[in-house]
Amino acid sequence: MTVPVIIAVDGAAGSGKSTLARGLARALRVAYINTGLMYRALASASIASGVDADDAERLVDLARGLRFSVRGDDPPELQVEGYGSAHLTTPEVESRVSLVSRHQGVRTVMRDRQRVLGTDGAVMEGRDIATVVFPDAPLKLFLEADPERRAGRRAGERGTSEDAVRTALHQRDARDARTNPLEPAPGAVVIDTTDLSIEQTLDAAIEAARRVWPSETP
Repeated sequence: MTVPVIIAVDGAAGSGKSTLARGLARALRVAYINTGLMYRALASASIASGVDADDAERLVDLARGLRFSVRGDDPPELQVEGYGSAHLTTPEVESRVSLVSRHQGVRTVMRDRQRVLGTDGAVMEGRDIATVVFPDAPLKLFLEADPERRAGRRAGERGTSEDAVRTALHQRDARDARTNPLEPAPGAVVIDTTDLSIEQTLDAAIEAARRVWPSETP
């Protein structure tokens, strides 16, 4: 029986998860699901609705009201109805996303949605995909990188100063660690992207996938 192509990609912000996961999904012809967008959409919704980041009950209601789908091609990607990139990458959202995502009720709602989204196969990235969402994923990847390199990458993505990003990442790492310790899941393939190019990182991931799905990988 063919093992479904479900790949869990975990790692810290700026470690290269999004670039790697999108490229891997394209290579394997499956959906790419960035779960961070789901929590960013919730952060944006809470700001727009005036819901306090400590109000777990109302945040759960907001999370249940979000609409997610997988659309497009090369690869198909997660879409959040009513939320484009301009809504999800503001400094306000960046500073709030860890606060709204720390509530267990919120994470339970998102976990259930993520499992449905990945039913037909996906490369799914986040911070707890291999440990919580798909603990039985046939392939688990964990990306790590030097904090300075992570800050430089994120600054380039956001078009902001590296010093500001470095501080924001440090604060976010500390908040996120209280919810999900950033450690590789048992059996995960660890890829240190500090000194790897995008192509080298993708090659390492494809090689890991080839060992699980030899007939599916390029």
